[in-house]
Amino acid sequence: MKTWLTETFNIKYPIIMAPMFLVSSIDMLVEASKAGIMGCIPALNWRTSEEFEEGLKELKERCEGPFGINIIVNQSNIHMHKQIDLCAKYAPDFIITSLGNPKEVIEKCHPQGTKVICDVVDLKYAKKVQDQGADAVIAVNSGAGGHAGPTPASILVPLLKRNLDIPVISAGGIATGSGLFSIMALGCEGVSIGSPFIATKESIVSDAYKEAVVNYGAKDIVMSNKISGTPCTVINTPYVQKIGTEQNIVEKAMSKNKKLKKYAKMLTGYKGMKAVEKAAFGATYKTVWVAGPSIEFIEKIETVQEIVKRLITEYETAVEEFLAKRS
Repeated sequence: MKTWLTETFNIKYPIIMAPMFLVSSIDMLVEASKAGIMGCIPALNWRTSEEFEEGLKELKERCEGPFGINIIVNQSNIHMHKQIDLCAKYAPDFIITSLGNPKEVIEKCHPQGTKVICDVVDLKYAKKVQDQGADAVIAVNSGAGGHAGPTPASILVPLLKRNLDIPVISAGGIATGSGLFSIMALGCEGVSIGSPFIATKESIVSDAYKEAVVNYGAKDIVMSNKISGTPCTVINTPYVQKIGTEQNIVEKAMSKNKKLKKYAKMLTGYKGMKAVEKAAFGATYKTVWVAGPSIEFIEKIETVQEIVKRLITEYETAVEEFLAKRS
C-alpha cells in the first residue's frame, strides 16, 4: 500500500483519521499514530488560542508519528489568523484547510516544512488551490459526513486525477475494508475517514452520541444548513426532525444580503457550533449530531487501533478475493 501519503509521511497505511469538530481528541491522534495511520484535529476544538498552543505542544510530545491540524479558512473563523501563526510556530506535519482560501496557510506554513492539503468538492476550486501551491487535495464526495460534496467518489476522484498534477485523497463513505479497496482502486493516494471513529473509546463525545452512531444507519442521515450555514450531514434524531433542517426566514434573508452575508454566516456558524458542542457533551438525543452514511457499518464501540486493524484485515481479504476471481 505504498502511496504518496505513506511515503511522504512515513506511515504504514494511507489513511487520515479525519478532523471532526468536538469529536477528535489528542488521545485519538496518539492512538492513530500507533496504529500506523495519521490523525488530524480541528484547531477550533480548543476554545482559545492559548489552549490551542498548549494542545500543539502536547501533540508534539505525545504523537509517535505525524499529525495534522484542520483550519477553517474563512471569516466565520474569528481565530483563523492566530491559528495559522501558531501552526507556523509549531509546524504540524500537515494542515487540512476547509471552506475557504488556503493562501495564508500556504504562505506562512510551507516554509516550516508543513504540507498543506485542501478540502475540495469540485474541479474548479481544486485547480485554484493547486495554483496557489497546495501539496494535495482531499476530494470530499457525496458520501462524506459533515460538509459533504455533491459528487460521488466514483466521479470526483477520476475527474480530479485527470486534471490535476498534485495527489488526490478521497473523503467520504468508507467504513469497511472492501470500501477502502474500491476507493483505492480509483487511483487515489489515500483516504480520509471520519464517522467510524466517532464511536471509539478515545473519542471525547458523550456515550449517547457514540450509541447513536452504532444504532442509526445510512437512511437516518439528512442534510442540514442549520449547523454552520453550509449544508452539513446530521443524524435525523427526533430533535432534528422537530427543529427542521432549513434556515428560518430571518437567517435566509441575512444570508442573501451582500452586506450582511458575512455576519450572517458568522452568526449561523457560532449558533451551529454551540449546538454541536451541546450535542457532543450532552446525554440526550434532543441535540444535533454530525455523522455520515458510513455509520451504517458501525456495529459497536471500539478503540481507534481496533478499527484500523479491522479495516486493514478486511482490505486484505477484499484484495485476495479480487485476485482469486481473476486467476
